[in-house]
Amino acid sequence: MITPLLFLTLNWTDILDILLVAILFYQLYKIVKGTVAINIFIGLLAIYFLYQVVDLLKMKQLSKIIGQFINVGIIVIVILFQQEIRKFLIFLGTKSFSGRTLLFNRLMKNVEGDKKEIRPVLQAAYHLAQSKTGALIILANQSDLSFYESTGDRIDASLSARLIENIFFKNSPLHDGAVIIEGNKIKAARCVLPVTEQEDLPAHYGMRHRAAIGVTESSDCLALSVSEETGKVSLAKGGVIFPNLNKEEMEKLMEEHYR
Repeated sequence: MITPLLFLTLNWTDILDILLVAILFYQLYKIVKGTVAINIFIGLLAIYFLYQVVDLLKMKQLSKIIGQFINVGIIVIVILFQQEIRKFLIFLGTKSFSGRTLLFNRLMKNVEGDKKEIRPVLQAAYHLAQSKTGALIILANQSDLSFYESTGDRIDASLSARLIENIFFKNSPLHDGAVIIEGNKIKAARCVLPVTEQEDLPAHYGMRHRAAIGVTESSDCLALSVSEETGKVSLAKGGVIFPNLNKEEMEKLMEEHYR
């Protein structure tokens, strides 16, 4: 005789547990979305839910087989998702300390009266766009970009439109790579950035666009890119790129997200 299934009694800890697991899976999905890892992630998620259903139905043999696969699968996940796990840990680290860092930065702003300038960046970017001179400018927010700065040449100079333009001048030895700006300082030039693994990007996006998206996937910075082929200016944030922005649109986005 088949006994009808009874719903389990839920208390507040069970609800909290389900909510936290849902948030965890959602954040993992955001990290692997648009990459080759998304299909693997969905497949593993399907196996996990199948295991839960089989275990709930007390199907011992099938539950044991799938359970063994999941136990071994943890090692496989670490191997296959090295980049994604790294991005997730960076995400957790950034979110964990962003509140205290933001408070500290606000206190320092009040003490120093130092406000981030965007006019020199805008002026340089759109002047470079007129001559179709390629550029990649990174604007740091809360995330620590010192690792990327170490891949280039340290400058640590006051922010100025003329200096940015000189860096990206085609005959300049510093033009190849990215410029990183923190506050009102140009910290480094010729920096090497990670390239996104997203597969659904337009074919005309070059390495500058892909690097702009890549660095914003693992940090909260803004990445402003000028296309050498078209002279169009784009802005990347949170792994998403806003292409072909005019100066007014760019200024609005920067004022909203560059703090």
